[in-house]
Amino acid sequence: MTKRILVVSQHYWPENFRITDICEAFVQRGIEVDVLCGLPNYPKGEFFDGYGWKGPFQEERGGVHIYRCREIPRQGNTKSRIFWNYVSFPFFARFQIGRFKKKRYDAIFSYETSPVMMAYPAIRLAQKTGVPCTVYVLDQWPENLYSVFPVKNRFLRKAVQIVSDWHYRKADRLIALSPQARTHLAKVTGKPPEKIAVIPQYCEDFYAQRPEVPEDIRALFGCGLTVLFAGNISPAQSLETLVLAAKKAQAKMPDAIRYVIVGDGMSRSDLEHFCAQQHVAHLFTFTGQKKAEEIPAYQAAAGALFAGLNRSDMLGFTIPAKIASYCAAGRPILASMDGAGADVVRQAECGFASPAEDADKLADNLLALAVASPEERARMGDAGFAYYQAHFRRDAILDDLESFLFTSKGILP
Repeated sequence: MTKRILVVSQHYWPENFRITDICEAFVQRGIEVDVLCGLPNYPKGEFFDGYGWKGPFQEERGGVHIYRCREIPRQGNTKSRIFWNYVSFPFFARFQIGRFKKKRYDAIFSYETSPVMMAYPAIRLAQKTGVPCTVYVLDQWPENLYSVFPVKNRFLRKAVQIVSDWHYRKADRLIALSPQARTHLAKVTGKPPEKIAVIPQYCEDFYAQRPEVPEDIRALFGCGLTVLFAGNISPAQSLETLVLAAKKAQAKMPDAIRYVIVGDGMSRSDLEHFCAQQHVAHLFTFTGQKKAEEIPAYQAAAGALFAGLNRSDMLGFTIPAKIASYCAAGRPILASMDGAGADVVRQAECGFASPAEDADKLADNLLALAVASPEERARMGDAGFAYYQAHFRRDAILDDLESFLFTSKGILP
């Protein structure tokens, strides 16, 4: 009998989130997939071409049936607009619950980035139908919220904590990114270990390709060491730490290291301004958003790949998705973060890890990589690729996801 799943995620194609690949992979495995999502406007906050308040509200792509509901776009990425964007999706999505009650699903799956409230429609539908709801906790709330909005008011923090804990408790099962996150979620929710799986994020197979690098991309990197960051530019990425480290490294080895930032997001203009303030704007090139399929060419041209996170115990539970794609690229990794993500770099011996927001240690690692021999850099890249094959391969992680979602006991180590 064919398995059927409803996936609830505020973000979906044409926005660049891995849930699109997961859903289309499920279809290829013979699973019928419906998706409830919002109208695409991330990261710039403007509706993508062809979308608006009038829809379209139903589409099909890659065999996936897509049902969209309205949401307030993040226009301008101001704090107020992001707030309204956060609350608008669960508000409008709740009116879609009746449509899905009539269908018979074997599983309900919420791919929970930010905000945690995007899981609400999935939880409510599960309560009404008795179909188990699993939430993939990719952004640990409320800590991830505080990395973007430093809320100080204790009453607001208490309210956000209550809202976050409610969603995690009400889900039937949870998926954590690391053993540390699993322990924390078990403490918050009281769920037994068999109800919380540890499944890291994979990266799409194309990240492991070694494409020919077009001349226009090669020209961005030039001679010497060029460090690439590819992804969403937000406060949580702590890219200011990279800028400060670049300034310190520049003072010791002038013009030896350059930086390419591929992506967009709410902090891009602030970051560009910060580069100018620190007098290192000439070292940084911002390319803007690129399609995910184009990123391997940039990675292939880079001498090293940067990943950062803010200092936070909860963010330290996260293994950022870009760690997987960076390992697959076979390039040395410079990690500026605490916890599970830094542990991967150290265990794999695929680069250098420094504490979160520590510009001095990051600068030391930049300089160490700048003087490393080509052979040593190649060894680090090979070590990262080997770690990718052992821990982040798409098919193996999809096997774990499918097993946990559709197994009645939901037990995974």
